[in-house]
Amino acid sequence: MARTVFIKGLVFDGSGSAPAPGEVVVDGDRVVEVRAGWQDEHGDDQANYDVQIVDATGCTVMPGMVESHSHLTFPSAVGHIDPSFNPPLDVSFFHHIEGLPSELARAERNAAILLDHGFTSAYSAGSILPMPVEVILRDKIKAGAVPGPRMRAASMERDNHPVRPDGHTEPDWQGPEACARWVREQAAQGYDSVKFLLSNDDVFVPGGSQITQYTLEEAMAAGAQARESGVWLNCHAQSAESVKLAVKAGFRSIYHCTYADEEALDLLESVKDTVFVSPAPGIIYANVYEGEEYGITREVAEKMGSVAALDGMRAVYPEIRRRGIRALPGGDYGFPNNPIGRNARDLQLFVEELGYSPLEALTAATQLGGQLLDLGDIGMLKPGWIADVLVVEGNPAEDVRILQNKDNLRVIMQAGRLHKAPAVA
Repeated sequence: MARTVFIKGLVFDGSGSAPAPGEVVVDGDRVVEVRAGWQDEHGDDQANYDVQIVDATGCTVMPGMVESHSHLTFPSAVGHIDPSFNPPLDVSFFHHIEGLPSELARAERNAAILLDHGFTSAYSAGSILPMPVEVILRDKIKAGAVPGPRMRAASMERDNHPVRPDGHTEPDWQGPEACARWVREQAAQGYDSVKFLLSNDDVFVPGGSQITQYTLEEAMAAGAQARESGVWLNCHAQSAESVKLAVKAGFRSIYHCTYADEEALDLLESVKDTVFVSPAPGIIYANVYEGEEYGITREVAEKMGSVAALDGMRAVYPEIRRRGIRALPGGDYGFPNNPIGRNARDLQLFVEELGYSPLEALTAATQLGGQLLDLGDIGMLKPGWIADVLVVEGNPAEDVRILQNKDNLRVIMQAGRLHKAPAVA
C-alpha cells in the first residue's frame, strides 16, 4: 500500500490555528495522520508501506484552496487575455461564441490553470453561456478525463427586466411561476445550483447596484422550487433589499452584499450557519487600480460603480466578520484586468482591504470553502479527510501574498493524486 509522508514542514490544518511543525501522512485519497512535531526517523512508515517522503523544509503544508465564486466560462486567464469580454467597454465576446466544443475547451483550459494555482475545488457562481458547459466540465473532472478543481456547477445567470440599458423586457422571465420554471429547467440539466441576479449592477445601468430586480414573491417561488428540485440558489446581490430577499428565500451563497444595511446584516447573522457570502473584491480592486490598460480609467471606474463598491465593501465586511457570518475569498476572475489564475489575490485583499487576519483568510479559503461545497470532508488536514494538499514555500500565515505565485507551490495534491509532484533533487 502506497503512502505519502510530508515531513519537516509547518502544518496549517485549516482549523484556524497557526502553522506549527508537523507531518502529514496520506494513504490513497485520504489523510490518515497529522503528527505534531518532526520525527528523526520514518522506519515504521518505510517498513510497512511503499512510502514517498516529501521534504517540506522551509514550507507550509496546507489544504488545497477552494474558489468560492468561480466563473470558468469567462474567457480571460493568465497567459490568455481576451479583451472582448471587458464590460461595459467591450462585450463583443458574445458575438463570436463558437459553440459547445470550443467553449468547453476554453473552460477546460481555465480549470487546469485554476488547479495549477492551488485551487483543488471550485464552487461556480454562474456561467455566461446558454449551454451546459459547466455540467460537462464538472463530470469530466470527476471522471479524471481532464485536470481541474472538483466542481459544483452553476447555471447561466438569470437577469430580470432593467438589467440592460435598453430596458428590454422578456415577459416570460417575470413572475413567480417564471422564476420557478427557470429553476426546474436548470435542475433538469444537471446543475448543482441556479444563479439569479437579484440586484442590477452599475456596469449595466447607472445606479444599477441599488436596483433590486425581483419581488419577494418571485424570490420565494425560486426558493421553494429549488428545495423541491434539490438544487441550491446563488445570487448577485449588491443592494440591501436584494440581500434581504436572498436570505428570506433561502439562497445558499450571496455574492457581494456591497450595500447591506443593518437589517440585511441582522438577517444574514440570523442564518449564519446555513448561508455564505462572497464579496469578490478582486475585480473591484482591479477596476479601481489596474484597469487603465483596458480602458478602465479612474473616471470609468467611478461610472462603473467600482470606486463606491470598494468603499462599500470596506465598510460592510468588517461588520460581517464581527458577526461571524462566513465570508469566502474568490470571485469574478476571468476579465482582462483580473484573469483566472490570480484568484489567490483575494486572500491578500481580505487582509488589506476587508479587515481579516491572514489566518482568517486562509481558513476561509480552505475549511469554510469546504463547508460551502458540501462534497464530503474537504478543506482541512484531518484523519479521514480528502487529501487535497499544498506544499507552499514560506509561511502564508505570515504573508498570504506568496500563494499568488504558482512557483511557490512545490506540491499540489488532489484527492491523494499528485497534480504537481515535488522536484527531484
